[in-house]
Amino acid sequence: MAKTLGAVRRKFTPWTDPAAVPFIRFENITKRFGDFVAVKNLTLDIYEREFFSLLGPSGCGKTTLMRMLAGFEEPTEGRILLQGKDISGVPPYKRPTNMMFQSYALFPHMTVAKNIAFGLEQDKIPKGEIDARVEEMLKLVKLGEFAKRKPSQLSGGQRQRVALARSLAKRPKVLLLDEPLGALDRKLREETQFELMDIQDKLGLTFLIVTHDQEEAMTVSDRIAVMDKGIIVQVATPAEIYEAPNSRYVADFIGDINIFEGQVIANAGGTGRSGLVTLDCDGLKVAVEQECAAVSGNAVAFAIRPEKVRLSLEAPADQSINCASGEVLDIGYLGDFSLFLVKLPDGRILRAAQANVSRLVDRPITFGDKVWLTWPAEAGLVLTR
Repeated sequence: MAKTLGAVRRKFTPWTDPAAVPFIRFENITKRFGDFVAVKNLTLDIYEREFFSLLGPSGCGKTTLMRMLAGFEEPTEGRILLQGKDISGVPPYKRPTNMMFQSYALFPHMTVAKNIAFGLEQDKIPKGEIDARVEEMLKLVKLGEFAKRKPSQLSGGQRQRVALARSLAKRPKVLLLDEPLGALDRKLREETQFELMDIQDKLGLTFLIVTHDQEEAMTVSDRIAVMDKGIIVQVATPAEIYEAPNSRYVADFIGDINIFEGQVIANAGGTGRSGLVTLDCDGLKVAVEQECAAVSGNAVAFAIRPEKVRLSLEAPADQSINCASGEVLDIGYLGDFSLFLVKLPDGRILRAAQANVSRLVDRPITFGDKVWLTWPAEAGLVLTR
């Protein structure tokens, strides 16, 4: 996770324009199932042509939110606007949305072409137009030579493409993807993520994806909404979510991170201006360059990603701040980088990651070694909630 900051595909930031009108708006949405509140007074704007992800653990409300947009569920309170129009009460088949399910739900007795054509035939579209659109979709997902095959004769990735083509054939304004790549192996899932991005950009559609896969959301999204217990905790770009989480929950949920509880000693900055924030984390002295409203005496948390921690066998010149020493407890070799678990003298564990960029010349750091961990002031974060 440490190596993924999301794909930088295009300069597309309509959410930063005060004059931009949301394509989709969830306005004060609450959804109850009996006594259980699945979504709590949630407001969210999504813009036209955006690839937007709802990310969170099972039961956080992300699928319920998508199903309300699709029309399979109705809000208990609030309303959903699509292009400025309230779509409450509009049945699913009359909404300009289409959903692609994780199971793909292909008809086993139909060929690939027939599966893609099914929704168009149900809408009584002329045969000539159906044939042209099926051919267009087959070309889009690169399955032209498989048109006459049945789903059982296809690989998992090919079935996924058929489901995508069928979802796009009706030319929806919004494509809803519910854990669409969950059945694929890791390598194929990664390849398909980039294919989805290319198709979305080529067609100029709005994509809304529900996933619990952090790397998937980071790769495909223009923005991500991190959800927890029916509310949205943070909405931001992948890089902002990763580099500037707004809470302990988001920092801990996205990727690998070290989090130590601490107390503010001094703050040279404040609200609206950056400055050096000095912390005492149970004897570990930390300085962070950051805009932060916390004042001396406030309880906060210090967070730092493992790849931002430098690991060395040599003691640094300045050991007074942003420095710790410990013993290598465990090492995870992950190919492109190695993750070191270092036990500090007080028993706390600090994770550090090193890229495996070249063949080793110096003696490698190994189990039981005493090592020094350092990091620059701009590498960490002060979390106030």
